[in-house]
Order: sequence, then C-alpha cells, then structure tokens
Amino acid sequence: MQLAVQTETRSEPDHVAQFHRDGYAVVRGLFTPAEVAEIAAAFDREYAAGLAHGRSFRHGNLYYRLRKDAERGPIVRLAQWPSYHDPVLAKVRTDRRILDLLQPLIGRDLKQIINQLHWKPPGAKAAEFAFHQDIRFRRPRSAYRNPAVSYVQTGLAIDPHTRESGCMRLLPGSHRNGEIALPVEGAIGDNAAAEAALATAGLDPTKLVDLKLEPGDFAMWGLFTVHGSGANDSKRDRRFYLNGYVRASDCARGEWAFRGGRPCALGWPQLVTYEDLFVRPEPHFPPE
Repeated sequence: MQLAVQTETRSEPDHVAQFHRDGYAVVRGLFTPAEVAEIAAAFDREYAAGLAHGRSFRHGNLYYRLRKDAERGPIVRLAQWPSYHDPVLAKVRTDRRILDLLQPLIGRDLKQIINQLHWKPPGAKAAEFAFHQDIRFRRPRSAYRNPAVSYVQTGLAIDPHTRESGCMRLLPGSHRNGEIALPVEGAIGDNAAAEAALATAGLDPTKLVDLKLEPGDFAMWGLFTVHGSGANDSKRDRRFYLNGYVRASDCARGEWAFRGGRPCALGWPQLVTYEDLFVRPEPHFPPE
C-alpha cells in the first residue's frame, strides 16, 4: 500500500522538506550544552530510581523497564513518563522550540503519546532495538486517525550518537510504503537490529543511514519510518530523550502538550498506552 504523504514545497522550512521527503529530519544544536547537562543530570536521577527497584516497576503511567545484561547485570532500558515528577524533563516536553518545529507539520493543538528516556550503557549487549515502524505500537488503531500525517516522534540526543554507541539507523523513504511486515519474534527491545530482517521484508539494507547526533541535536521521524539501533560498544552512555506528539483532533487518548500553542502542564494521569491505568494505578511490579 502506498501512502499519500505530503510533498515538499519551496516555502517549507528545511526540516519540514526533509521530513516529507525522507521520513525523518534533524535540527542541529536545538538545546544548549548547559541545558543538555541539566537534562543529563535528570537522566542520572531516573536511572538510579529505576535501578533501585531491582526489576521493572510501574506506578500509573510511570514505568521503568529493567533487563539483565550478560556483561553488566541489571540495566534500565527505558523510563516512561518521568515528566510526571521531574520538573526538568517536564519543561523539555513543552519547550517552545519544539512547538515551532512541529507546528508546520502537525499544528499547534498537540497531545503527547510518548515521554521516554532511553539508555544504552557502555558495553551493554541487551540494549538493541530490532528494525521496526512505530505504528506497530499505536494501539488500539481506532484511537489514532491519519497516522501518516498526524504524528511526529522526536528524540533529543544527550550524548554523541555514533554507529559504535548504537545510534539509530533509518531507511529513508520507507515512510511511503505503509505498514510493512517486518519479521520480529517477541519484543522489539529484546531483538537485534538485523539487516537480514529488512531483506526478508523486501527492503534494501544498503540504503540504511546512521542517525549521527551530537548532544543537543534534535531528530524527528514518522510512524511509518523503518528504523532500529544496535548495541553500545563505546565507552560512554548513549542516552536519548523521546517525546511523541500527535495532532489532537486525530487522537482519542494522550496527555495534552499544547493547546492553541500554549504549553499544558501534566495533571491527573490520562489514558495513553497503559490500558489498566484506571484498574491498577497503584505501584506494582508488572509481569515480565
């Protein structure tokens, strides 16, 4: 199935033209070194908090996913919705600079579906993401309308992202092919980014590009853009702050981020992806 994706025009900003053409875009140095250092400190606090639980832990929408790594022992793979309690991270999710980039793509009335911290500790082998499209995770489908043109996933680099550190790898133009049956058994985060899986799905792995980022660089990609990332074989962390936004009129769930261009603070948790939010909101250790 070929998707109808908006084409670029001369009046479009550079990042908009790249997003429409390639399915992703990068804005360099959106956040300053001082700001990145403050966010990095918040990452460190959240990593310590997650590790202290000893295993995956949930409290409402807040969720820490832990995994055992053969080289390092328990590691924190990700934290979902830490912005409910961390003011530094909460400030980033509604930063005006982000809205300025998103508005020409999806407007100024935006809900948020993703608020995640991703870690790849140095030397950790259990920290890969198989090649996938984010549309895979948007459930139930009835809650997400016009997904090809209403949703933008974003990522802020906290550390250098290189092939050695396990940077994201994307397939430019793959967003035009609709949903692709990529062969993955089990969870995306528990599988390697195998190029053979792309070939099996009829995609050309030689077209992959490395999303090389420096701290403060800001990346955007769509729900149908094929991407994945390998292990961190470097000697330093590879951290990524992900925030996913959707045009409010095209989504039946999520937390408000901007109304009429004005930032919205988080209040009582709303239904996002945790289906049992109103059944089991209390702190607990979910089954692995």
